[in-house]
Amino acid sequence: MEQPAEAPQAAPRRISQERQKLTGLPLYFQGYLSVRRSECQEFRLFWTELRGTMLFFYDDKKAPKADNCESGKEWKGFILTVTKLSVPLDESLSPGQLTKIHEVLDKEKKRRIMLNDCSSTSQNKESLPNKDNSSTATAMPACFYAVSRKEAIEMLENNPLCGNLILRPGSDSKNYAITVRHVLHAPCIKHYRVTSRERSYVIELERQVTVKSLQDVINYFVIQTHGNLKPFIMQTCNEALQMDQSSESKTQEKS
Repeated sequence: MEQPAEAPQAAPRRISQERQKLTGLPLYFQGYLSVRRSECQEFRLFWTELRGTMLFFYDDKKAPKADNCESGKEWKGFILTVTKLSVPLDESLSPGQLTKIHEVLDKEKKRRIMLNDCSSTSQNKESLPNKDNSSTATAMPACFYAVSRKEAIEMLENNPLCGNLILRPGSDSKNYAITVRHVLHAPCIKHYRVTSRERSYVIELERQVTVKSLQDVINYFVIQTHGNLKPFIMQTCNEALQMDQSSESKTQEKS
């Protein structure tokens, strides 16, 4: 039986669940938030999630009739904390709220450190020396993430719409590995070793495959599976999510 060209669209009642799968950002706070998109519009209540430093608005939850001023102060505290990386001085916040905000601050600081480490790792690997000691700039594939085998599996399982192939560091920190997630009769995770040599990379299969760059490694898997394997790119999913939210909001406003 032929596979459909495009995946069927999620039903409206499942949008919230599908969006949660689209982002790997940590959930710091959620609740109703009063939002005004332009000066000429009235405030509207949206069910809102604060994930990392991004706000996600939902129309598929029934808003209460009245806004809560105390809730607005709490939202302001969380938003300022993750954007400024410091807890705001607000005496109106309760000890319990401040405790939660401090916990979120610690989590966001650790997340920023991890992002910086991943960025530094990618930048260090962008220029690889040739045998004659001249350097050639080689961009890392967009699906490279400085994560462990376990973290790669979790990323693929939690964000299926972002792709199903991740390039990551190997267990020995000198080579690389490919982690893929097939969905045939049931989800299946596989790992492939990629050995780095002076001017090439070797994909360790039954019959070794040698290519010139890491991007060629990715291309090999995509071509050999006729496009069933797709590079995992979280940023693309987040951008698509934001566009979807914007489009959905406009549709709601028109109706």
